[in-house]
Order: sequence, then C-alpha cells, then structure tokens
Amino acid sequence: LALPCIASAADYAVQPAGSTLGFTGSFQGSGFDGQFNKWTAAIRYDQTKLATSKFDVTVDLSSAKTGDNDRDSALPGPDFFDAAKYPQAHFVTTGFRQQGSQIIADGNLTLRGVTKPVSLNVTFKPQGGGATLDVSGTVNRLDFGVGGGQYKDTSVIAADVKITAHLVLTAK
Repeated sequence: LALPCIASAADYAVQPAGSTLGFTGSFQGSGFDGQFNKWTAAIRYDQTKLATSKFDVTVDLSSAKTGDNDRDSALPGPDFFDAAKYPQAHFVTTGFRQQGSQIIADGNLTLRGVTKPVSLNVTFKPQGGGATLDVSGTVNRLDFGVGGGQYKDTSVIAADVKITAHLVLTAK
C-alpha cells in the first residue's frame, strides 16, 4: 500500500494562479521581460528519485507578451517564433543530475522545428500538500532560428535569452 502513495506523491498538477513561464532578453542594450500566457506542464519530481523524475512542457508561442506592442506583434511572426508554422515549443527532460548543491534538469527543447539540448537549474521546495518549483536557464535564440534575417545582429538583439519559470504545484 505504501508504494502507490510514494509514486503518486511525485506527480504534481500546476496551479495557474501564481505560476509563470517567462523570458528575459535584450534589445539595443536594454533588457526586457516577457511571459507566455498559455502553456501546460506535466511534472513528476522527487529529489530522492531523480531517475524517475520528468518535466514535459508545451508552450503556445502566440501567447508571448512583453508589454511592448511592437515587440508583441513581431514575436509570433515569421522573423521570430513563426507561430503560424510552428505554433508550439516543447521541452522534455532527458534526465536530472546533481552539480554540487544544484539540481540540473537536462532536456531537449524544440522550437521552430529545431531540437537542441538545454539544461535548466531546478529549485524545488515542498510545502504542505504541494511545492514550488523554480527553473532557470539560458538559450541562444539563434540556435533555433529565432530572430533570423535582419534580426540576426546580436548587437541589436542579444543572442542569449534567459528562461525562467515559477510553478505552484499541488500533489495529484
């Protein structure tokens, strides 16, 4: 009887209230923050059983918002996410590892039809019947063809984009 309880304790549902999936970039030397308003995440996590842990996240790229009308209308377009042709980004873990006191989630990110390995720092804090999960990492937008053509110039738009997520979780 104890085994099913242990297995189910590692599965979590994301609570949309309080959960965010964001990104930070730089345009002409000025930083900007954005977030995706539509995404789903399947989370299975146990710090003591990293081999059975898994993150599977799907993002609706047309939901990207930065608070700047010009940027918000350009991001889903063909020069950036090309959301008409590639409506979703997908990240799925391939494994977890401990590096000192830091847990790293290794996985594959698929964006604009390109799949590349990405590593994210993981901070998991159990609380009550759930937890909070914070992840962060950096991707090179040019690896995925985001901001090609005239936007390939990294002196105008920095190549590195920081990805962050704060998830409020409840045990399933």
